[in-house]
Amino acid sequence: MKLLLLTLFISIISYGQRIETVFLNEKDSTSNMYVVVFPKDGVVKSFMVLLDGFGNSPTGVLSQTEIPKFASKNGILTIIPLLKSGSTYWGSDATSQKSLKEIIELIVSKYQLHNKDFYIGGFSIGGTCAVKYAELSVQENYSLKPKAVFAINPVLDWERYYNGAKRVVRLSDKTKVNEEVFYMIERIEKEMNGTPQTALENFHSQSPYSFSDTSQKAIKNLIKIPIMIISEPDLQWYLAERNYDCSYNNITDQVAMINELQRLGNQNAILVTTTNKGYRKPNNIRHPNSWSIADPKKLIKWLQTL
Repeated sequence: MKLLLLTLFISIISYGQRIETVFLNEKDSTSNMYVVVFPKDGVVKSFMVLLDGFGNSPTGVLSQTEIPKFASKNGILTIIPLLKSGSTYWGSDATSQKSLKEIIELIVSKYQLHNKDFYIGGFSIGGTCAVKYAELSVQENYSLKPKAVFAINPVLDWERYYNGAKRVVRLSDKTKVNEEVFYMIERIEKEMNGTPQTALENFHSQSPYSFSDTSQKAIKNLIKIPIMIISEPDLQWYLAERNYDCSYNNITDQVAMINELQRLGNQNAILVTTTNKGYRKPNNIRHPNSWSIADPKKLIKWLQTL
């Protein structure tokens, strides 16, 4: 608890405005909570839900990106949640989506955000979760629908990701394969209750985008919602550092999804690709899958022009 309070204090000093940490279960400090970054001048014009990647915490977001800082300067209240299933949440599954919906409804009531513009975004699996929420908000006619959604290198097509991971294993010396690949294969089979060969309908249902779903069921919910996907598909880095090719690179889903949305009539479906922007703090370790590929100032400006 002392560590948590120290992190909160440092955030207040560096951001220059009020930050609040709220635990929804006083007996649990590992999940079901959120961090609030308030507008610098105290006037809330709109609000944003920001979701971190797999295995991370809300306080980590504040050290990896200045998106909340620029949001604060522009009157946007930022909520960074940790869902009930904890840091290893899956994002696109029913449990994650239910918890996210509950937290959004709670914060809207608590901070009197009714009739305020609402944005949602996230990094990696957090981006997956954000896009899926936006789709379900239309499909299920939620009372709280986002005005815009953004995602920083999200997985969008679980079928492609699964097949790509299996290909990595097939082509590799299994003793040299990153353990994350084996974990993801096993986790996907568990979450989907099978493989693409045995449970394709589940893959289509959970994926924010499915290349093989020619009905375009999921993405048709996004025709009227502005969406920005931000990606750094550094193929040379992935080849050299991981021995991965396009089959295991999220850009495959991302460009296909944006292309289809544009063809369906979404004039605010945008793909932003970057070069040499991906570095993880605090040591600035090179990795294309990083919060840093999103330019906070440009992102907030885009949201406010909608």
